[in-house]
Amino acid sequence: MSANTGAAAQAQAQIQVNAPPLLDLTIDNITPNTVRINSQSGDARLTYLMSRLVTHLHDFARETRLSTDEWMAAIEFLIGCGKICSDVRNEFILLSDVLGLSLLVDNINHPKPPGSTEGSVLGPFHTHDAPELPNGATMTSDPEGEAMLAICTVRDTQGRPVPGVKVDIWETDSSGRYDVQHADRDAPSERCVMVTDAEGRFWFRGIKPVSYPIPNDGPVGKLLARLNRHCWRPAHVHFMFEKEGWDHLVTALYIRGDPYETSDAVFGVKQSLIVDLEKVDKETAAKYGVEEGIWLLKYDFVLTTKEETENLRDQLASEALQKLGLRLKLVDHLPVPDLD
Repeated sequence: MSANTGAAAQAQAQIQVNAPPLLDLTIDNITPNTVRINSQSGDARLTYLMSRLVTHLHDFARETRLSTDEWMAAIEFLIGCGKICSDVRNEFILLSDVLGLSLLVDNINHPKPPGSTEGSVLGPFHTHDAPELPNGATMTSDPEGEAMLAICTVRDTQGRPVPGVKVDIWETDSSGRYDVQHADRDAPSERCVMVTDAEGRFWFRGIKPVSYPIPNDGPVGKLLARLNRHCWRPAHVHFMFEKEGWDHLVTALYIRGDPYETSDAVFGVKQSLIVDLEKVDKETAAKYGVEEGIWLLKYDFVLTTKEETENLRDQLASEALQKLGLRLKLVDHLPVPDLD
């Protein structure tokens, strides 16, 4: 045995010796014992997260009287999610989306004061290879799509323009598929990155969004089928805004009147994000160098500063914890047990 191996074995043995004794575990005492042995990291937030996760997970098993077959089916389901994941497909994000967890976490972490743009779900098809394009550029290579001009502004809550914001934009093609869903994809399409100008503006040419099904050939799609839920999303365009000192915003604009507007498979639609498409008139066509009569999407996005969001997040967290009767304090804007 090498010196390093021997030292590692001694360290592991010491950890085991110092661990709380776990004997005669039962349905009634497994939870507090698991919480105890998970509470040795010295990291208050990790300890709290694991304590609540184990408590709720065990309570779920006790409340439902979870069978061995059901437990194994859940394990196989998660294995299946992992197997189908790739660099361009994340089944676990999709699972989080259809369970409503993605939207819940976003709403908790990025609360919006009145008048600011609300968030929506990221979805599983954002990539990091979108080209940076100048204002007015075309981000689509789909000849079948209905041409659309998008004219947008980014302002703060006082109505002032916010220049220099990185804006990530992506949508499906006219067949309802993202570029990464095409096996012969050799370059990004229907996606780009832009930067707002000195007046907080950005504009681009894309195509009119269409409704589409989320991937239903994997474990998440099979789960939706078992639940008798459809797998469709209403027509939309994704946007993500980033700038130092400003709250990170992931959102989308949804086209009014879509048949799935009120039953989005991933719960992303909010009233404030539903928009009406117009048609480009002669004056607008001349100004932006596009064809008269194509579709027109107009929207004024309102960002909040990081400080504004953090203050509101802390306020809402404190109110929620007080209602629950929990003795917790906020450390780095996250609750941990208050042991003082």
